[in-house]
Amino acid sequence: MNFVKVKCDDLKTIEELSVFAGAIVKEVFDPLIGEAQNDYMINMFQSKESIREQIMHGYQYYIVYENNKKIGFLAFYDKASGLYLSKFYLEKGYRGKGYSRKMFEFVCENARAHGFKKITLNVNRDNPAKLIYEKFGMKVIREEKNAIGNGFFMDDYVYGIQL
Repeated sequence: MNFVKVKCDDLKTIEELSVFAGAIVKEVFDPLIGEAQNDYMINMFQSKESIREQIMHGYQYYIVYENNKKIGFLAFYDKASGLYLSKFYLEKGYRGKGYSRKMFEFVCENARAHGFKKITLNVNRDNPAKLIYEKFGMKVIREEKNAIGNGFFMDDYVYGIQL
């Protein structure tokens, strides 16, 4: 399993990541939040322009490969309170096979390497992935409901883990 960091000036890779990410996010979230909100969020957070802008502002994006095949991606950034895990996605055919645990261990290693003692992330209340995060030892810290524009809200649990 390889983790390849996406660089801000690698526009071709950013564009490929945007397409790849959009497909996974559609599969996961269309049934949970509806196609209209999901398309809006993909445009806001996973377009090639938004990914590049995020990287320019400190996000670290990684594409996850297995045997030279793209199978997932993740992104995180430094916050005063610890490392914030912003994106954590795996293609459907690779779920339930231990890949997500290896991805999470990679995030934990990065957090420790930067001196962080805590990782947090937001998870949609209805997302079954919250069970995976709980398996990793994460706990619900609080609930949040945030307006994201266009009349849409993100209705989340905030999970955290002490390292």
